[in-house]
Amino acid sequence: MMDLYIDTAEVTEWEVLMPTGLFTGITTNPLLAHRAGLDYPQIDWADLARRAADLGAKELFGQVYGPPETYVDFAGALFEAGRAAGISTVVKVPLTEAGIRAVPAVRKLGGPVLMTAAYNAKQMFAATALGAAYIAPYFGRMLEMGHDAHEVLGQMLAIGKAAGSGTRILVASIRDTDQLVRLGAAGQSCFTLAPSVAHALLFDANTRAAAADFEAAARSVADPG
Repeated sequence: MMDLYIDTAEVTEWEVLMPTGLFTGITTNPLLAHRAGLDYPQIDWADLARRAADLGAKELFGQVYGPPETYVDFAGALFEAGRAAGISTVVKVPLTEAGIRAVPAVRKLGGPVLMTAAYNAKQMFAATALGAAYIAPYFGRMLEMGHDAHEVLGQMLAIGKAAGSGTRILVASIRDTDQLVRLGAAGQSCFTLAPSVAHALLFDANTRAAAADFEAAARSVADPG
């Protein structure tokens, strides 16, 4: 099963991209909210969940912030927003020690958790041991830091398979469709994409030219004179 997500807090991008039917849902975080001009602590998650659900999203991801002791309250509110909107809401928790320690209490609320900001294959052990639904390695950032990101993701796949884990690798920080293709061919099946990459999936110059030829041929048959 292949799942693609839109990685932005820009609702206008949701409105353009979700109706294509390509995307399972939407991922957000405080940095993306800042880029969208949103005040993260003031976000109305109930409203965002309804808007995402209305656009056909099956999942909406929101990230904890602030003191770790507030994570459970944030998670509870996000899960409730999802239930009210009829959409699965997923709580993103950074793979810091404080975040890891907070996950058991968040998990007791009964909703799914994504462990985020992964840079090392060893972090797959934490995600699987905690029963996280997802782990998000930052592929593009790893490459830019000089890490062998392809090797790291391959190791994560192997660790998850050996553990019989249900933790899915949701690859984040994809810079272009060439990276997406290579990762998909290597066995990755879950990605979150910035709008620029998501839009690039909709366009190929050769396909557009072929479609134009088809249309021209159709018109010439309909109007031979």
